[in-house]
Amino acid sequence: MTVALATTPDLLRLLVLPVFAWVAVRDIKTRRVSSEVWIPLAVLAGVLLVWDGWLAWEAGGTVWTHEFVLPAAISVGFVVPIAYLFWWFGGFGGADAKALLVLAVLFPTIPQYTLGEVSLPLATPAIGAFSFTILVNAVLVGVLVPVALAIRNGAAGRFGAVMFVGWPIAWDRVPEAHGRLLETPAGISRGGLDLDALRMYLRWRGLTLAAVRDDPATYRDPATVPAEPNPPTDGAVTADPRSDGGSPLEATPGPDSRSEGDADRDSRPDPGTFDDPWGAEAFLEDIDHSAYGTTAEELRDGLDVLADAETVWISPGTPFLVPIFVGLVIAFTYGDLLLGTLV
Repeated sequence: MTVALATTPDLLRLLVLPVFAWVAVRDIKTRRVSSEVWIPLAVLAGVLLVWDGWLAWEAGGTVWTHEFVLPAAISVGFVVPIAYLFWWFGGFGGADAKALLVLAVLFPTIPQYTLGEVSLPLATPAIGAFSFTILVNAVLVGVLVPVALAIRNGAAGRFGAVMFVGWPIAWDRVPEAHGRLLETPAGISRGGLDLDALRMYLRWRGLTLAAVRDDPATYRDPATVPAEPNPPTDGAVTADPRSDGGSPLEATPGPDSRSEGDADRDSRPDPGTFDDPWGAEAFLEDIDHSAYGTTAEELRDGLDVLADAETVWISPGTPFLVPIFVGLVIAFTYGDLLLGTLV
């Protein structure tokens, strides 16, 4: 089956599909996408935008004004500000925003392909700005995530409002999980501890979560914070805490620790008398960058829960790059999901 009736710029745009597939898989596994990925795509987008503009100018008439200038203006003037604002207010991650910025320049108009007797996309978007179609598709795909969570939890007999935003996992899976803890000592919470921030804290202290659970009373005492903490890394699951000069992940109380011997443990002050339980404030003051907006109270609450609970609820924090990739594939093949559902 051959691809015909497609301009050279549109054929080159097909190159983004494997790139975005790789980015989506990497985002699922690590929640980290290098900024270097977007540089060649941005260059390609700029070249194709100029190329399309030249072809439209050569065609003249309404092709230039209605089929290029207008959709390009909508794509750059609408999708780019949306991506920036959502990133500014924390609705998107940096990689999500960069992906949409690249798509806004890469797809200002609707690419068209013919596969045998079939012309793609099947449903021509009402708005000529193809990047807007991709964004709308991605949002609609993203809306299905809470539905999928609810179905998964309902099938397991777990009902309640939290069934739409998370699922329970065993405590020993937390160090390798992404998302946010949905529990505090007071109960379920929508704004719990970021698990990347938890990994940063544990690496900073040179601890494992298992060590914390073995003796939580010891590590609640801020006096057990090492005199020279380890580099916290960025909290990525794949980061090696020992590759940057940090100490091995072992329970290594600081020089003022009172954790040696049962008698010393019995004589420790009540945790409620500590000025800084778990050394949470010390951690946030010591690192030279934000722990994803985590507060000392969120960190303490999360550690209090994880010190005892066998199972905890977490929000999976599905990366938006996955809906973007799915929305891109749908846009290439079917077209506009919103248009298809309304018509």
